[in-house]
Amino acid sequence: MAVIREQDIDKGRKAWDEWRCTAAQHGTRATDDLPRQTWAMAVRYTLFLLERRAPGPGVEVRVAPWGAVKILDGPASDPHNLTPPDVIELDPDVWLSLAAGVTTWDEERDAGHITAVGERDDLSDLLPL
Repeated sequence: MAVIREQDIDKGRKAWDEWRCTAAQHGTRATDDLPRQTWAMAVRYTLFLLERRAPGPGVEVRVAPWGAVKILDGPASDPHNLTPPDVIELDPDVWLSLAAGVTTWDEERDAGHITAVGERDDLSDLLPL
């Protein structure tokens, strides 16, 4: 299942622009005041961009509660489990900060804001979007 519906891509792009504009003008804490729908669409749109940049079945990137994508080449999911061997989980604020280049992968990982299991647990080469 796609992380964002085709008819919502423009909404996602607008939400992503709004999140980045707010973060640039007022800092990332100010983005907490954005509507939940804006957050959801921004997350889904940026995951869509990530998936297009690095397609594949090998790593699952989860940004709960709004989306998950599988990216990068590698072993696909076990047919009984459906979870690939490499999984990365991030909170929406961490994900969007990384996607926008506000913070770096190393900063967020060192702060303990990224949960990653597997050998391919570093997306720094793919970010910012």
